[in-house]
Amino acid sequence: MFSPIAPSGLPPYNHSPSSSPSLPLHRRRLCRSTPVAAASLLHTPFPRLARESHLSLMTDITNLLPDSLNLPAHLSAHKYFFVCTLTVAAWDTLVLSPRAWRLMKSPEWPVLKILFHFMRTFMPVEFVIVAVAFFDTKFTLSLSPSQQCSHFFLFEPICTAILVSACSVVHVIRVHAIYGKSRQVLLGMSALLGFQIVCMAVACGFYRVMPLKDGQGCIAGPKANWVGIYWLAPTLLYTASFGLALNRSLKTLAVKPLSYWKLMLRDGLNLYGAIWIVNMTNMLFWFIAKPTDTRDTIKTIVTSMAAVLTTTMSLRIILSVRGSLASGGSFAGSSAGAASAGSRGGTTHVITTRHTAGAAPGVLNINSQLGGTTGQTYTIGEMASDKPRNDWDTDGKSSVNEGKEGLVPGDDDVNIVDTHGSQGGFGVKITIDRQVDRDLN
Repeated sequence: MFSPIAPSGLPPYNHSPSSSPSLPLHRRRLCRSTPVAAASLLHTPFPRLARESHLSLMTDITNLLPDSLNLPAHLSAHKYFFVCTLTVAAWDTLVLSPRAWRLMKSPEWPVLKILFHFMRTFMPVEFVIVAVAFFDTKFTLSLSPSQQCSHFFLFEPICTAILVSACSVVHVIRVHAIYGKSRQVLLGMSALLGFQIVCMAVACGFYRVMPLKDGQGCIAGPKANWVGIYWLAPTLLYTASFGLALNRSLKTLAVKPLSYWKLMLRDGLNLYGAIWIVNMTNMLFWFIAKPTDTRDTIKTIVTSMAAVLTTTMSLRIILSVRGSLASGGSFAGSSAGAASAGSRGGTTHVITTRHTAGAAPGVLNINSQLGGTTGQTYTIGEMASDKPRNDWDTDGKSSVNEGKEGLVPGDDDVNIVDTHGSQGGFGVKITIDRQVDRDLN
């Protein structure tokens, strides 16, 4: 092999890469340290070497972080998601404050009103306390590293069980009401509620402290996968509630057609659907997600958000009740079903208003459909032909409007006037549901 000869007076030519002037200084120093490194550096592109050095430096920095900041990926995501949960809880508590105040001033105190104020107060208090245990780096360091958390970790499962059970009671009462106090619906929903209470109470005894490092917070986790019945039982109840509410609403379309969007808003189907979606998502994380080790909290990452959204949507279900909250309120589409009930029996009278030559505006003529004779005439002075009338969503019949109902019902509704004789065959019974069918000439 040819070997160059250095000129006289100069040091011999050295093939070592550590002395090559074309290499950067830091590479020449590394080449002097190890021959293997020198050989590898000759074939390693400089950008790749820079990236590897950067990653190595980042790894060294993370090792220098305290355990409270050096979090595993799933635990870090859990903490970020819990911040979102607290944001939703705080925002919802703030937004509902005016309506909650108006509801509190109403004279009646039915079960739904009591549950509303209980859940609205209990939910933010619970999750503020849980957040302190979750984010306070000194929570598990006081006195002894593990004793404080071991005495506290059951707080969230027990309080969440109470909160979710209260939401389920709201669903049982409301679904029972929209089905016209059906005994079968009440028995079915009550059975699901009892199953939920038993499952959640039993599952609370099988939670454990997640073995996190000191400073990473206090979190409760399941001892086994079957502890997921804690959330499976309420998910079954909310599935039944959503299905029954949807079925009840769709049945009204056969009597009175309505767009699906208005139907959803009228009957609050979006609220039932949101509760079902968040609980089903929680089920997917609980039963499908695989933890990487015993410290992984991925199974419980959605549980707090599920509890908060279930509570906030249940509060809105109570606020959307039309009329009084006693006995669960009434169903918004019940008048459509009553429209066909007037033709089933008894004597039906029709209310019309006509501007005739000798009659004043706003006169009601009650005419019998049996004999063709004209009945008595009643005058309603407040019924002006040019007075704007409200739809179902602005008619003032919500439970938070202090009982102020519009004098003239909405255009979409149907008023039926039924006259059923008493047991002796005498008397007139007038039932005015919602709409006045007027023929203004």
